[in-house]
Parts: sequence; C-alpha cells; structure tokens
Amino acid sequence: MSNDDHALTDAFGVPLQRRSDPPAAPRSKLPIDFEGFFLAQQEFFHAFAELHLGHRSAAELVVHDVFLEILATWDELLSEADLEQRAMAVLSRHVRERLETEKRPPAFVINAPISRNLAAVRAEMELAPSNAGLYEAMLELPTRQYNVIVLRYVLNYPVTRIARFMGLDPRTVDYHIRKGRERLRVLLNLPVEQDRRKKAARAKNAKEKRGNDEDAR
Repeated sequence: MSNDDHALTDAFGVPLQRRSDPPAAPRSKLPIDFEGFFLAQQEFFHAFAELHLGHRSAAELVVHDVFLEILATWDELLSEADLEQRAMAVLSRHVRERLETEKRPPAFVINAPISRNLAAVRAEMELAPSNAGLYEAMLELPTRQYNVIVLRYVLNYPVTRIARFMGLDPRTVDYHIRKGRERLRVLLNLPVEQDRRKKAARAKNAKEKRGNDEDAR
C-alpha cells in the first residue's frame, strides 16, 4: 500500500476508499456491468450523500457501504427493470440512517450556501423566509418524491439529469415533483395552486381598481 493510500482517512482515522475505486477491491473480481454502474453513478451518489452529511469523508464511507450492499444483491438487481430506482432507495436509506444515528438534520438545512437553494421552494410555495417546518415536511414525503424535490430544488439538477440518475422518464420525474410539491403544501397547510391563482388575480384586480380610481379623480 502506498503512502497516498494511508493518507485517505477521515477525522477519526478510518481508512477511506478512493473515489475512483469500486468497493470490495480487487477490480478483476468485480462483475464488469457492476463496474460500469459504479463509474456512472459514483459522482452523483457522493454528491447526494455529501449534500446531506456535510462532509466528504462521511459521504465516502456511506457510499462505500451503499455500493457494497448493491454488489451483494447485484444479480438480483440486474433481473429487475428498476435498477437505478432500487439503488437510489438504498442510498437514501443509508443516508437517512446515518443522520438518525447522529440525531441531526441534513447539512443542507444548516449549511448557508446550500440552504439558499431552498429559496426556489419557498418562493414557489409562498413559504416564510425561514426553513422552519420544511425539512420535517420533506421527511414525510415518499422516498421518490423526497429525492426528486432534493435533486431539483437543492442540488438544482435539471429534470433530464434527474431522470437519467433515477432511471425514470422525464415526464415521470415531473409527475413526482408535482406530487411532492402538492404533498408539501398539504403538510405545511399552504393554499393549493388554484387558490393561489385566485388570490393573485384578486390582488391584481384590486390594484388596477385603485389605479383607475386615482385616474378618475
């Protein structure tokens, strides 16, 4: 093992895998299709885990365990049509379990630069400037809706990229985003889209009426 390999440890001295190395070392013994899946997904998996955990070292450890679990059931996963979706579910579960063990919210809730990305969600749903209640409501979403909301509004991934990572049709991603937003509105006791449009129309009409009244004076 080289000196560089020894340097790959986290703050607790736990050895980390290199980002470019699949889990369970020697590469020659890994299924070729698994290696291809690993290389295609590892960047995204690390970004998702680091977004929630806040540290690259913690993300590396979690993603390593995720790929070990995927590898252990690889033949079974290959026989199913929703490989990416199943893998995403494994990733989400590991990340949530890590946060629950550490009894803390995801890093994007308290990390200012990332938290600012939630402005898109707040603006579209007429939320208060605070994130209060938003994350708790997000946790109530089904896994797929939670993931697409995070990927779309927190990581700012376009729908086509989300679709590619999750193995879904872009129209399906749009559907889950829409359903996730609707569910958040219910959980946060926000007005539905139709009510918001009526409210905006009333405000516009009132403004125009005030303008006409002033012109008539």
